[in-house]
Amino acid sequence: MGASPSVPEKSIHEFTVKDARGQDVDLSIYKGKVLLVVNVASKCGFTDTNYTQLTDLYNKYKDQGFEVLAFPCNQFLKQEPGSSEEAQEFACTRYKAEYPIFQKVRVNGANTAPVYKFLKASKFGFMGSGIKWNFTKFLVSKDGQVINRYGPTTSPLSIEDEIKKALEK
Repeated sequence: MGASPSVPEKSIHEFTVKDARGQDVDLSIYKGKVLLVVNVASKCGFTDTNYTQLTDLYNKYKDQGFEVLAFPCNQFLKQEPGSSEEAQEFACTRYKAEYPIFQKVRVNGANTAPVYKFLKASKFGFMGSGIKWNFTKFLVSKDGQVINRYGPTTSPLSIEDEIKKALEK
């Protein structure tokens, strides 16, 4: 299923997002890389497992062209209450995350971040296009297309084989 008419972009590489300090990041810098895009939260029951496994996957495959793009989100029971910089510090200090932690975003509703509008239009989940909870994951191909979407209860390590296949293409 392609992007809906309300989302004119055809690739994740067409978006510019903000890093944790508010600086623009052109996602075209990730052309040719396999991406795992995740809405993260520091105070969620899924936090420890997801951050630990995201760091493990990143460290294992970063030299093969794999990137994790983490977007803090406070929409689910306010489980990411601090600033974007605090979310980045938490991930980098506690979980040794070396992948980018971007500015906090909204993943549902009227103020959904454009990159999340694209992701959700590309692959529907259990609740249609809406994001169900923290740690929903989108696997994105080297050419910027969404390969698959995974719910919050899907652990990052359980999709390792799909990441390897995408890296081989």
